[in-house]
Amino acid sequence: MPTESVKVTASEFPIGLSVVVPVYNSQGSLPLLVQRLHPVLESIGTPYELVLVNDGSRDESWRVVQELAQTHAWIRGYCLMRNFGQHNALLCGIRQARFATCVTMDDDLQNPPEEIPNLLAELHKGFDLVYGTPATRQHGTIRNLQSLVAKLVFEYLLGAKDSRKGSSFRLFRTRLRKAFIHYTGSFVSIDVLLTWGMANWSYVSVRHEPRKIGVSNQRLWKQMVHTVNIITTFSVRPLQFASLIGFLFTLFGFGVLLWVLGRFLILGSSFPGFPFIASAIAIFSGAQLFALGIIGEYLARMHFRLLERPAYVVSEEFSMEHSSHPPEVDSQ
Repeated sequence: MPTESVKVTASEFPIGLSVVVPVYNSQGSLPLLVQRLHPVLESIGTPYELVLVNDGSRDESWRVVQELAQTHAWIRGYCLMRNFGQHNALLCGIRQARFATCVTMDDDLQNPPEEIPNLLAELHKGFDLVYGTPATRQHGTIRNLQSLVAKLVFEYLLGAKDSRKGSSFRLFRTRLRKAFIHYTGSFVSIDVLLTWGMANWSYVSVRHEPRKIGVSNQRLWKQMVHTVNIITTFSVRPLQFASLIGFLFTLFGFGVLLWVLGRFLILGSSFPGFPFIASAIAIFSGAQLFALGIIGEYLARMHFRLLERPAYVVSEEFSMEHSSHPPEVDSQ
């Protein structure tokens, strides 16, 4: 088993703010992000840091991260061995956060850093987690629709009330990571993991700016796969749904049997019609295959857990405290 990668326990968190940003093909936007983020963090008046996690970028993002970390002592960079996914990269960054409060945001400046004080003000009202909910999302219609459907599914299947108000722009107390400090699954949802230790949460309406550099790295099919993975990893509702379908079709089949027997006893003839029988068989077979498919998804999750497939693997880290080198602990 890999050694635990968290270097600071929850009771040792000093006052301050850790900003965690997953990085993927964003070499052009990172300097602008740091430029806008620095005065905001300075105005808060507490210690701060920026944790940049390079998630297998194909451009020069890691080189830019190293240059920024070399220029600014408050920036630390981590490079993953390959692309593990946004939430996996966030998990890596959150586990490296040093301060009592943690904020996560995207690397494309669609989450304005200037909104962080508004999230902090809401958090200080006694909440554990605050989402920056975009007043108007600057995405395409299909992307917005898919995001809404995924959040509604989460709300129903995972019991996450008002999950449609969630976003990647979130501020929370770092102590929440104690709830998932030993989580080793390869399928990660930061929002679900945070609910394991969260008592209450709120949201603040924030600006969502258009992307100015590059194009979105979020593809529709990746979002769909992520949704399916999260549902089958953190909920048993699909299994319950499959059981319900099996029960309903059992009742339907029993009703057909009574109909055929009743017709034979009353009229002395069986129920005619090969199409009806063939359709009933097709329906039952489809229901069985559907249920087996759901069960197979859960077996696959168990298979990956038995393989101890890591959520991420860090190949390098860079900061003013450490030169670029493989970290002592590289996976969890």
